[in-house]
Amino acid sequence: MKLCIYGAGAIGGLLGAELALAGAAQVTLVARGPHLEAMRGRGLTLIRDGRTRVAPVRATDDPAGLGPQDYVIVALKAHSGPAVVERMRPLLGPGSAVVTAVNGLPWWYFYGLEGPWRDRRLESVDPGGRQWAGIGPERAIGCVVYPAAEVTEPGVVRHIEGDRFTLGEPDGSRSERVVRLSEALVAAGFKAPVRPRIRDEIWLKLWGNLSFNPISALTGATLDAICADPGTRAVARAMMVEARAIAERLGVRFAIDVEKRIDGAAAVGAHKTSMLQDLERGRPMEIDALVGVVQELGRMTGLPTPTIDVVLALVRGRAAAAGCYPRG
Repeated sequence: MKLCIYGAGAIGGLLGAELALAGAAQVTLVARGPHLEAMRGRGLTLIRDGRTRVAPVRATDDPAGLGPQDYVIVALKAHSGPAVVERMRPLLGPGSAVVTAVNGLPWWYFYGLEGPWRDRRLESVDPGGRQWAGIGPERAIGCVVYPAAEVTEPGVVRHIEGDRFTLGEPDGSRSERVVRLSEALVAAGFKAPVRPRIRDEIWLKLWGNLSFNPISALTGATLDAICADPGTRAVARAMMVEARAIAERLGVRFAIDVEKRIDGAAAVGAHKTSMLQDLERGRPMEIDALVGVVQELGRMTGLPTPTIDVVLALVRGRAAAAGCYPRG
């Protein structure tokens, strides 16, 4: 199995290191800068469960010479996807699958989805339909990422928690390609269930991200503080109620209610969301993929999003002032 991970940061590095160490695939990582040079010089160091191991990965900044892959796992920030489509194309042969291990709603979300919005493009996550046209939605496999990890220094990834990557075909089938990928991830020490309703899983994670991420960026608060404070908890709840109405209009089923979802976030403790971390480090923030796309869906379905609209405007302004909003 030939597998390329496009974007070998924390999550991409975690995946690549474990897959390579397990011998579950012939793995190549696409990276750049000091992180790439460190991996080229001494391999990729993974710190997990009290152990430090070095994975002898192949790493490059030029995918053109790699040839077609069986799987390309995209582990980039969501806003980076459209810009790398042309560079990814040499990796895509007739049978190549593209796995979207990316936060927010994926660009292929409406591919084959029954109903009035079938094959609709999402401008907020795929401006101009570049990924839809350049990659092709028929290649897509959904992936919901639950682990947390960080790059502590170039060439070194530290796993923090979690081991589940939920997979699913857009059409809900248990295809040979998604089963093979699941088996490879399991061989590498991860949980990789294949779900028939991957969009439900995507929304369950997005439900929290669309509310807690921007609130944390605006307030500087951690998850436990957002959930404990009556004011910010009420804002998060209102955003989630608005989003639930949109998702249900699109056919999504939620396995838990709003209060349980909030309580689950509170149980994580004093955790800074990825959006707050990006703001503090001066990095581009995933505002459109996590919040803007829900506003777009609200307009599309004719459902109001008053709280989401206010929070989105505020967090875009905060990010733009800090130079962290790539489309602002």
